[in-house]
Amino acid sequence: MSNVLVAYFSASGVTKSVAEKIASENGYDIFEIQPVEIYTPADLDWTDKNSRSTIEMNDKEFRPPIKETCDVSSYDILAIGFPVWWYTAPSIINTFIESVDLSGKTIKAFCTSGGSGIDKCVDDLQNTYPELDFAKGMRFMGNTSKAKEWIENE
Repeated sequence: MSNVLVAYFSASGVTKSVAEKIASENGYDIFEIQPVEIYTPADLDWTDKNSRSTIEMNDKEFRPPIKETCDVSSYDILAIGFPVWWYTAPSIINTFIESVDLSGKTIKAFCTSGGSGIDKCVDDLQNTYPELDFAKGMRFMGNTSKAKEWIENE
């Protein structure tokens, strides 16, 4: 069995609960990707063109600063979780990816979303980081029973 790290960003707690379930049910290590400045409900208002998240997502080069990163050298697989923002991964995921060395690792992106799927998120990440190995992603809506098989076998 490979060493697996579940790294996740959660703005409202939904992704956090899914990531914690996946890690605890399968004995994986876990790391929370935390912004230096926590997102407030106003920051997350996608209908406000001047909200922090809208401004960040409209600037493809912007990388929100994170509190800390982690050593991923001992892991073969990283399951990176996030909510879907503007049909893709939040830019803080780019900050994390650029803060660690993921070469030679399998990256399994997972998302929490009521409507958007994971495929465009993975395509966007693969296009941004063509040198990295992004496997097929998965969307979770609370039920994590398929997580172990997806992470370890697909």
